[in-house]
Amino acid sequence: MSERIEVRPQGINPRHIDHITAVLIRGGLIAYPADSGYALGWRIGKRKAQEQVVRIRQLDHNHHFTYCCQTLSDVGRLAKVDNPAHRLIRQVTPGPFTFILPATNQVPKSVQQKKSRTIGIRIPDHPVVQAMLNAMDEPLLSSSLLLPGQDEEIYDSEDLFDAVHGMVDLFVDAGYCPLEPTTLVDLSGDFPVILRQGRGVLDF
Repeated sequence: MSERIEVRPQGINPRHIDHITAVLIRGGLIAYPADSGYALGWRIGKRKAQEQVVRIRQLDHNHHFTYCCQTLSDVGRLAKVDNPAHRLIRQVTPGPFTFILPATNQVPKSVQQKKSRTIGIRIPDHPVVQAMLNAMDEPLLSSSLLLPGQDEEIYDSEDLFDAVHGMVDLFVDAGYCPLEPTTLVDLSGDFPVILRQGRGVLDF
């Protein structure tokens, strides 16, 4: 069984955020709204929840997930951010971007890209996510909620809940979220490289 909670992005009830946080702290897996569609989220180090994501999405066990952060300070604890990268991230976040950055020694090697020692980082622009991260006071691991074998993309939150019912501990329903991928930007080299053009627009 999966629990479902309806959260209004405007006028968020703090008790709802407290409940979501409690589920995450005890190791639960949640589906939550973001600025690029719904995503799966879990607390760092909660292996059972992460293995459930691998099963839900039928992923390779070498798949690497994204760190969902609230602020640039969070990013700085997980990734090595030089001055040009810092300026770019500050300019476009919160927003629909995922950045590839060199990992710091605080990041377990198991969640780094093996060859490049990099990780994915993002700061979403959604009030519910920001409220969750503020209450947790720590980043979350995250994966887009894309189900294998879907004949078509699911936009309606009611249909999405039905699709993941029994697979997640909590479905955070904030209504419609635009389903469009983030723009993926590699900041691990000398110059920014757009690896995937998504919703976010960069003007170099």
